[in-house]
Amino acid sequence: MSRRKRREVDIFNMSFLDVVSCGFGAIILLLVLIQVSEPRVIERLAVDLTGLIERLELEIHQLRGETTVLNRNLAEKQEQLSTQRQKLARLKGELSSVRGEHKISRNDHQAQTIIEQQLASAKQTLSEEVKRLYSEPVRRAPGSAIGGVPVDSEYIVFIIDTSGSMGQEAWGLVLKKVGEVLDIYPHVKGIQVMNDMGDYMYSQYKGRWIPDTPARRKAILKRLAGWFPFSNSSPVEGIQAAIRQFHATDKRISLYVFGDDFASGSIQTVIDTVALLNRADSTGNQRVRIHTVGFPVQFDGGGLSINAVRYAALMRKLAEDNGGSFVGLNSVRP
Repeated sequence: MSRRKRREVDIFNMSFLDVVSCGFGAIILLLVLIQVSEPRVIERLAVDLTGLIERLELEIHQLRGETTVLNRNLAEKQEQLSTQRQKLARLKGELSSVRGEHKISRNDHQAQTIIEQQLASAKQTLSEEVKRLYSEPVRRAPGSAIGGVPVDSEYIVFIIDTSGSMGQEAWGLVLKKVGEVLDIYPHVKGIQVMNDMGDYMYSQYKGRWIPDTPARRKAILKRLAGWFPFSNSSPVEGIQAAIRQFHATDKRISLYVFGDDFASGSIQTVIDTVALLNRADSTGNQRVRIHTVGFPVQFDGGGLSINAVRYAALMRKLAEDNGGSFVGLNSVRP
């Protein structure tokens, strides 16, 4: 029996090679297409990532700004809270103190009433004594003068010659004597300072009394050290202005006139004019006392000039006629 011969198969025939070639071509085409599109995709992705990063950085910056504002507001709120706590603690302390005082005042109400009654009684007695003393005429007892100058006044007015001769030669002594006069009056109800022309040292107190306090006395002396308004070397205007402005029947007033010469005018005319202005009351006392002080500036070779002699004569007579004293100094050295 004859066997049929097997048919030989050739796996590398043309059909197989065609299939394989097409497959490899397709793969190569895919690789080419992928390589061409890849840079565009990467570029698009890079752009998208850059924009995202910028947005995120902007949001971070905004968040940091908001955080700074919130931290500042928090610090302010904490500071306000601390202040309020301190205020609350202080108010609690004051409330406790008030409660304690209220408790004490309730317990001591009766004692406080007794004290108030005693004070009212003492005040009434003092008021009656003051009225009695004011109703009595002023008596010039031996103890009512210091160095020959009566010091019973409640108000004092300085009338100071501010001329060049006084300012250049005797101003240190003027300051010293003003201080000494203030010292002999430990406390008065009012002070005033004018120059010989009637000009006020303190314009805001023109026509009014300067309150007497230790601080005000120091201020007066400090201001006086450099105070040099115009002067005609005649005290007449200042004396007349002071009497017209400040005389009062219910006040005891003293004028202190400081100067060195009386350059022009009639002595008798001045004396008569002041006598009319400073008339005596029913008890024989003038409205104001006039104390005068002569500064030896007008020396001429050991003697006095005629103006200094005229000043001394006028001041002595004014002091004598108006319940005051005349003091003639023998040196310009403080």
